[in-house]
Amino acid sequence: MELPERFDSKFRFVLLAAQRAEQMMRGARPRIDSQETKATTVAMEEIQNDAVAWDYGPPAYAESESFDEEFDGIIEAENAAEG
Repeated sequence: MELPERFDSKFRFVLLAAQRAEQMMRGARPRIDSQETKATTVAMEEIQNDAVAWDYGPPAYAESESFDEEFDGIIEAENAAEG
């Protein structure tokens, strides 16, 4: 199996396929016609055929506040508390 171009990692592909397979095991109908019977295999086929919409979601931190800025603020607060 070849990783679809729009995925940045195998992990993300597998994670999305697992979530979609779980949906099907709970009763969701497949979005493609497949000869396969296992939910995980059908989910991977759906993703490869662009039958499942997905997005990366919002960034972990707002654009104005980076992790480094937040971490520096925590360190400064701890140093001030110590004296």
